[in-house]
Amino acid sequence: MDTRTSPHRLRIDQLRDELQRLGVHALLVPSADPHLSEYLPERWQARQWLSGFTGSMGTLVVTVDEAAVFADSRYWVQAEAELAGSGIELVKIPTGASSLHIDWLAAQVPAGRTVAVDGQVLGLAAAQALKATLDRAGVLLRTDLDPVGAIWPERPGLPPQPVYEHLPPYAPLHRAAKLAQVREAMARHGVSQHFVSTVDDIAWITNLRGADVSYNPVFLAHLLIDAQQATLFVAEGKVAPDLAARLAADGLHLAPYAQAGTALAALSADQVLLIDPKRVTFGLREHVPATVRVIEAINPSTLLKSRKTADEAVRIREAMRQDGAAMCEFYAWFEAALARQRAGTTGALRLTELTVDEHLSAARARRPGFVGLSFPVIAGFNANGAMPHYRATPDAFAAIDGDGLLLIDSGGQYLGGTTDITRVWPIGEPTAAMKRDYTLVLKGTMNLSRTRFPRGTLSPMLDALARAPMWQEGLEFGHGTGHGVGYFLNVHEGPQSISKAIPDATMAMEPGMITSVEPGVYRPGQWGVRIENLVMNVVAQTPEGSTFAEMLEFETLTLCPIDTRCIERSLLRDDEAAWLNAYHARVRAELAPLASGPALAWLLERTQPLA
Repeated sequence: MDTRTSPHRLRIDQLRDELQRLGVHALLVPSADPHLSEYLPERWQARQWLSGFTGSMGTLVVTVDEAAVFADSRYWVQAEAELAGSGIELVKIPTGASSLHIDWLAAQVPAGRTVAVDGQVLGLAAAQALKATLDRAGVLLRTDLDPVGAIWPERPGLPPQPVYEHLPPYAPLHRAAKLAQVREAMARHGVSQHFVSTVDDIAWITNLRGADVSYNPVFLAHLLIDAQQATLFVAEGKVAPDLAARLAADGLHLAPYAQAGTALAALSADQVLLIDPKRVTFGLREHVPATVRVIEAINPSTLLKSRKTADEAVRIREAMRQDGAAMCEFYAWFEAALARQRAGTTGALRLTELTVDEHLSAARARRPGFVGLSFPVIAGFNANGAMPHYRATPDAFAAIDGDGLLLIDSGGQYLGGTTDITRVWPIGEPTAAMKRDYTLVLKGTMNLSRTRFPRGTLSPMLDALARAPMWQEGLEFGHGTGHGVGYFLNVHEGPQSISKAIPDATMAMEPGMITSVEPGVYRPGQWGVRIENLVMNVVAQTPEGSTFAEMLEFETLTLCPIDTRCIERSLLRDDEAAWLNAYHARVRAELAPLASGPALAWLLERTQPLA
């Protein structure tokens, strides 16, 4: 047994004892909280506490004699290492949206036996799919149990961090105007009440921010909106009296966090409730009386906040300039430190993946409007770069020495926007195979970035454009090509997703949406390549005679050189080289006024035209 993971084996054994006491055959432990967040407060990190697997996505299933974590390819290497010695199997799934764990449960649990899951952290849509499959297998489902809580005596409480306002000029639209927009959508649905649980929707509607979830400036709350008033269910003491008074003046009143379910239970038979089945938990839905008519549709705020306004776009572009200036500062320092290390200079700093995290984060922290990172820095040298969600720790990290590729995926939260960027840099002399992979990925990034498409195109339909250059060479990557990005909010948001997801009408591309473009190639045990920019949907000139009323194109927002030393020029067409040169000319023009000294010299060097 691996002594580093033996506590997790013990916890699984304790959990099985509790399941036996309850008469339950299996427990499903999703990576979720009562708000279905991606990044979880410590109180709801039950999957990680039980298994030791620290990936941001994954599902744990424990039966009386088996245990398995279901994770997609972004986490396979990481999960295999972290699960070692725990007795927990890794089940590899094709995508994070896979429901393979449900089929696995139906096959493993005998008919007539019981599967439990805490309904307070199980999405309504997920619960419906789970129950339908288990019903067909003759397996019972209980959602009123929390066996983990019985064996986790030191379980953390609710986070205590205060709530604060996102103020003008960074928040150009007042909360009263946002509430009015939501109420207009409610009227179109013919509903009298709307219940919202997703914390980024609530933060957007209320122009409030917090620090309850790592890397995302949000706070734990529920929101119930009617035609005149709204109630914010938030832990007592988190909202200062003066802020509470300003909220009340806007028709937004406070109630204790734990009373959200009670408020739903108090709805009367003449009221009509709007909820989003993908963004509310089964446990909260169960509070709604059977006499209340329920309309299931996407949260109006999810659509509204995805479309950044013109004023927000101005702030976002400035945040991108500041972020780019920070990276110029860091990369200039890094390349100088690397040169000293390779020359064997006395006293030269030994560079590691942790060094990258420390110094890049410090460079961002010096920029105006910076609040924090938007996710943990991913700095992976050679083999570590082949793990898309790798993160170096003091116990496990690589020195940056020798030849190879260094992948750095990072981002910041600024008062005027959220950033997310990936670049790959050569350390020493890259091989021909490395250059080939790098160039194919770059071609994929450019191919998607340069496209035009009809307004309303379902975002998954664009996915193949980024994959095509790699497909031609028989290569594939296991993650999505692009995710939505918030405005000083979550670095991952919907509804759009450029991926292999099954499209639905809510994924229509509209002006103002910000999405990542991040194809990749990963060679397990060798290296990884990913080149990521953020782009914004803008209206494009419609060709004469077009059958489309309106066309969109991408404005590339991210401003940072794309290293040309890794490019195999023979694989680039001249029009692709021209796009890259034009991008670098814009990066130089936008960032030069914010850079000086070594940072400016580095910027000018790395934006030289490609012949």
